Amino acid sequence: MGLRKTHTPDALREVVEREHPRDLAGLLAQLGSGDAEQRRWAARDLAPHPEASAALGRQLLKEADSSVRQSLFTSLAAHGGSGAVEALLPLLRSEDAELRNGAIEVLASLPEAVAPRVGALLRDADPDVRIFTVNLLGELRHPQVRQWLLAALQQDAEVNVVAAAIEVLAEVGQPEDLPALTAVQKRFGGDAFIGFAAEMAAERVRAG
Repeated sequence: MGLRKTHTPDALREVVEREHPRDLAGLLAQLGSGDAEQRRWAARDLAPHPEASAALGRQLLKEADSSVRQSLFTSLAAHGGSGAVEALLPLLRSEDAELRNGAIEVLASLPEAVAPRVGALLRDADPDVRIFTVNLLGELRHPQVRQWLLAALQQDAEVNVVAAAIEVLAEVGQPEDLPALTAVQKRFGGDAFIGFAAEMAAERVRAG
């Protein structure tokens, strides 16, 4: 009678507890201390926690991994509301174009929450912030967009801000906005570029 081979069952895998629990506190801890994959999962899993908006915004300011950034932006978009807007607005001051563009994209999806902040943004002391705000208006679906752009044409002294507003108004303007384009040409009478841009914008508005 041949010998039978004895099968020894594989050793059971050791059960390892998660480093952080999957509740809000645990996810925030993982967001701040894990590797890129862990941070990405934490950012994604924080989507149902709008109270984490401020923490997601702080993480964006220091996050270097693009995939984690995308998850952070996605969760902030899911949060919506004023908390998400407050978390995203500081990114308009970032030197990082990816962060700025990501913030503008999410902010544009939150028109009602963004609207109360637009006036102050258009009066910001930093002309770059005003330019990025005008860029945001180009994506924002809100009934006051044209009025905000006209205010920039009438009040802003920085030629680059005005040029950006003219460019957006060319896309969204109505025939009743034509006098504002004529007025800005006169206000910047010595600037050939503004004159040219305003005339081109007026032609596009007239063409509908």
